[in-house]
Amino acid sequence: MQFCDECGSMMHTEGDTWVCRSCENEERRDSKAEAAMTLQDGQQDDGAPAVADATQGPTETMQEPCPAEDCDSDRAHYQMMPKPGGSYEVRLFTCVECGHKWRDS
Repeated sequence: MQFCDECGSMMHTEGDTWVCRSCENEERRDSKAEAAMTLQDGQQDDGAPAVADATQGPTETMQEPCPAEDCDSDRAHYQMMPKPGGSYEVRLFTCVECGHKWRDS
């Protein structure tokens, strides 16, 4: 696979030339460089990447007083969530002691 030096798009072969379909840049093919490229058969499969488990509760805590009347805790778990229809995030808190939930205002 060859990428265009001008725009970074993937190039395609046309005869003995690499051609970029985005900016029309052309480069001569180099048989030695192409022989060094790894074919799909020679690539190693490292398996699926690790993915965070969204079913687990947040583990990050910070000093944030709980607004519940009968709770004196000053620690809360928090997570950042995208605001629906908005272009920014909202911080959601859960009290470590009583489980009360609130958002950053």
